[in-house]
Formats: sequence, C-alpha cells, structure tokens
Amino acid sequence: MRLVQLIHPHFGRKVAVVEEPFLGILKSFSTILEIIHSTFRVKGKLVDIVTMADKTEALNYDAIYSGRSDWQLVPPIDDPGDFQHLLLSGTGLTHRSSALNRNAMHDESGNMQMTDSMKMYQWGEQGGRPRPGEVGVQPEWFYKGNGSQLATHGDMLQIPSFALDGGEEPEIAGIYVVDEDGKPWRIGWVTANEFSDHVMEKQNYLYLAPSKIRNCSIGPELVLDIDFQDISGKVSVIRQGAPCWSADIRTGEKNMCHSLSNLEYHHFKYPSHRIPGQIHVHFFGADAFSFGKGIILEEGDEMEIAWDGMGRPLRNTVTFENTDQKYLEINRL
Repeated sequence: MRLVQLIHPHFGRKVAVVEEPFLGILKSFSTILEIIHSTFRVKGKLVDIVTMADKTEALNYDAIYSGRSDWQLVPPIDDPGDFQHLLLSGTGLTHRSSALNRNAMHDESGNMQMTDSMKMYQWGEQGGRPRPGEVGVQPEWFYKGNGSQLATHGDMLQIPSFALDGGEEPEIAGIYVVDEDGKPWRIGWVTANEFSDHVMEKQNYLYLAPSKIRNCSIGPELVLDIDFQDISGKVSVIRQGAPCWSADIRTGEKNMCHSLSNLEYHHFKYPSHRIPGQIHVHFFGADAFSFGKGIILEEGDEMEIAWDGMGRPLRNTVTFENTDQKYLEINRL
C-alpha cells in the first residue's frame, strides 16, 4: 500500500491511496499524521485503518505528478504548521560503494590507504549484525535539520550561497513517529534524495556534519509494506534533457553492513529521540552518487531516483541561491 499527501488552493490538504493510474482521496483524513494518531488511539494496524476508510473521488495521478494540476504533492509525512517536531537524520557508511568513495575522498596519500571512514565501515561488517536482543557496533550518525528543510517530488533543491557544492544521494529513508508513551513506531518507507555538500566534506572528514545540513527530498509516495531486504534501483542526472550520468543502485539489509534493527536501536537509544509526537525521517545510506564519478551538478540539472516497489520516481531540479553570502550578525538583548 502506498500513500501520498496533496494540497489544493481551495480544498486544502488531503491524503490519497495510490491506485495507478489514479489517486483515491480518503474522506476522513487530511494528513497521514492524523491517520497515524488515529491508529495509535484504537491500537490497530495502519493498513487496516486506510483500507476501511471511505474515499470521495479518484484523481488523475499523471496530471498531479507532472505538475499539470491544481493539486500539488507535498512530502508524504509532515506536521503542517509545526516543522520543529520533525527530525531529519541518517546513518552513513552503510554501503560498501559509498565507503570506498569516502575512503578515496579522504586518502591524501592517493594509495588507497585505509581512512577512518573505511575503518568505521569495517566495524559495521564485523559487528553491525548482532543476534536478536543484543547490541551491535554503533554506526556513523548525522543530523540534517528539521522539517523546514524537507521537499518532495517536483520541488527545487537549493545549493545555498555558503555551500561549496551540492549533490544527490539516492537512498531509502525510514519514517517513524513516537507515540504518547514515548515509543517509536516504524510507519513505512520513502524514496529519498539526501542531498549534501561533497566538496565541503572532501576538505576534511570532520566537515561531514556541516556538509549534511542542507535541504533534501522524499517521496512522492509513502510505502507501508515493502520488504527492506534487497531493493534495486537506478539514479540519473539529466542535463538539458539528456542523461549525463546514471548508475544502478541497491539497498536493503542484504546490501548494508548493519542490520535494520541495529541502526534503529542506535538512533532511538537517545531519550531526546523518543519525545512524544516526534516525527523522524531517517536516511539509510547511498550506494552511489555522481560526485564520486567527477560530476559537478549545474543549475537546472534534474536528479531522478527510482527504486523497485517504491512507486513513482523522485525527481528534483538543482538550483543555486542567487544572493551573495552575507555575514549574519546576531542581535543582543
């Protein structure tokens, strides 16, 4: 089952079930978060709540997806009017290809010496899949921002004036909501473009943290019931209507050095990540990205990420902030 969130200038927010080539509008809910909280109250199953919900009409998905409708897609999870309760984060060095790229990025010798990035990946290989009930090795973790940084299909992803670069990172992200008792629940999965500044990161691996605080994109669909074991896909960069780079990609537990349960444990072990009402969008790492092949994104480039079983591809266009970087003076009381 796959869901989208929509907004209309007259009808407001709506939730729809993907029923290709249509979207079935749900009658009783205006956001996916409402459905989740309703499920918490009745202690039921999210899929059952959606299945039993009445629908009002069917919309043409093609027109909405291509931007030819007054209905517009919004991120498939959010808290309208309160972006501060949504946390964007991720775990890197989960895929071997990404670890090799990072190792080459930070190996100043040029002789493929083992950097801290590759060491951390190997720690995952050795201890990232503990037996049930046991704690495995801790993965790399990074913060990306709050809900104000979240975009969806068709939106621009902006490279800010203070950035050195911007590049796609094709991933799948897990969506989690914390209930009233402080218990996190995995809601589903989304196609994700984690988008970060690889030039800044390349200067020194300690710049990883600021290189990640950028806008990012998820969607267009929230997938409730995919098997996160072995998922194949494709990422492309399209320039002036033609692909300038593409790669086949894989993700899922079989292609990662950590088990899903280990990644989830180490994210939610922190009490500050279990505050009732929080929404978590957590990125699980990339298998390939164009920067590793020497591609520098340009104004107007379109990034496309498609995963088998995850619905329609996620497409976003690169744009640059067109103002000069200015010193930010902090006011004093």
